[in-house]
Amino acid sequence: MQQGQNILVLDLETQKSFKDVGRANLHKLKVSVVCIYDYLTGSYVAYEEKETMALDKRLQESPLVIGFNVRRFDLPVLEPYLFRSIEQLPVLDLLDVIEKERGHRASLDSIAGPTLKQHKSGHGAEALVMYKEGRMDELKRYCQDDVRLTKDVYEYGCREGKILFTSSWDYKTYEIPVNWKAETEEIIQKSQTAKADAFPTSLF
Repeated sequence: MQQGQNILVLDLETQKSFKDVGRANLHKLKVSVVCIYDYLTGSYVAYEEKETMALDKRLQESPLVIGFNVRRFDLPVLEPYLFRSIEQLPVLDLLDVIEKERGHRASLDSIAGPTLKQHKSGHGAEALVMYKEGRMDELKRYCQDDVRLTKDVYEYGCREGKILFTSSWDYKTYEIPVNWKAETEEIIQKSQTAKADAFPTSLF
């Protein structure tokens, strides 16, 4: 759908848990691995903590970063590794529409299950164990699977103009309208305009 466009889908896992650092210290969780789907190349890429400089370069080049709960989790965790504020990154957070429509937050699994008939391959606590035990290949596969689910939910929403959500309160499934296709175009346009304004083609 967005193939060939300079768009990234992002998810990350951490070295530590909230129990270790407290909920107010996201920046102290530290990155274990960051995975992206790169629409420009049509490929998945995994970055370990020591490789975040290469990830930062790729983020600076992209006019849109897509994720699920990235504004309040992934990007604050990642910020200490970046050369500019996360507030400057052009972001489409898929969780935002769920919160606006339902009035509360939701898990990726509660969306992917009814929308895609697919579920997450594990849980965050398992990812912490994988890191501590040095099972990096397994950890990257787990993180990549979350990126794939996020990407597929996003593409479904762009294509159908809606997604499905199963509530953990009443276990009913609800239809949520989304306008991600138009939002994508709007964010990319704003990002490209901002870059053009920041770097004039002529000094005369």
